[in-house]
Amino acid sequence: MMKKVICIMGPTASGKTSLSISLAKCLNAEIINGDSVQVYEELNIGSAKIKKDEMDNIPHHLLSLTTLNHPYTVFNFQNDVRNLVDKIKTPIIVGGSGLYIKSALYNYEFEKQEVNIENTSYEEMVSYIKENDPEASIDFSNKRRVESAYRTLLSGAKRSEKQAKDEPLYDIFMVYLDIDRAVLKQRLEQRLEIMLQEGFLDEVKDLMDHELNIIGYRELKSYLKGEISFEEAKEKIIQVSMRFAKKQKTWFKNQMKPKMYDALSPTLKEDVLKDIEVFLRG
Repeated sequence: MMKKVICIMGPTASGKTSLSISLAKCLNAEIINGDSVQVYEELNIGSAKIKKDEMDNIPHHLLSLTTLNHPYTVFNFQNDVRNLVDKIKTPIIVGGSGLYIKSALYNYEFEKQEVNIENTSYEEMVSYIKENDPEASIDFSNKRRVESAYRTLLSGAKRSEKQAKDEPLYDIFMVYLDIDRAVLKQRLEQRLEIMLQEGFLDEVKDLMDHELNIIGYRELKSYLKGEISFEEAKEKIIQVSMRFAKKQKTWFKNQMKPKMYDALSPTLKEDVLKDIEVFLRG
């Protein structure tokens, strides 16, 4: 019998955290972070990381695991989540990092990445892939995908033969909190103001030496470097967050087929809890 896992997904500011706490209390569950940014000790305010006093005595895992000087990969996440799922009676994964969550719960395989490709040109990689794995479906304009496919080939496998990534390893109940875009924008604006009051700008100042391609951190860093105004930085954060939320929803719907719930429904908690209880009994 497959282990049962609950996932709560949705855009930033859709209410994932508060719902997960409510559900965990009712189900005697433990929460696993499913956000690739919240694993870092230094990224707190800008990542909307839950504070200790908000956890309500619910065990939380994979938060502030490492530092920015020791990168944490999707491969690390996959291993850690699978180990936790085996140990926790009722695990709830909460977050919005789609590839990370899917890699942990589905039959994703990662090759060992020790292969040194520094001296190989992009053109050589593309040529090698086309010659040795012509059936591979790859966006050749995406450098990371090309490098990954090239490493896979050098390790003795083919990208085109990796068909199992859509096979779930667990019995999964996926909740997606869908939220009206006008309300989402308003919530994002309010959340950003609160983050700034809590010291988000100082958090970014302390991290100026790091290359952070993360929504919020990236735009405030541009402001601190004098590249854009403070208002422009705030406007960009909201614009990029809204675009990302749209893309994220499409990805989750296509890749993981979650059950969609109205994040603004007054009976959200009751509706989700009822469905999860049926799922856990099944």
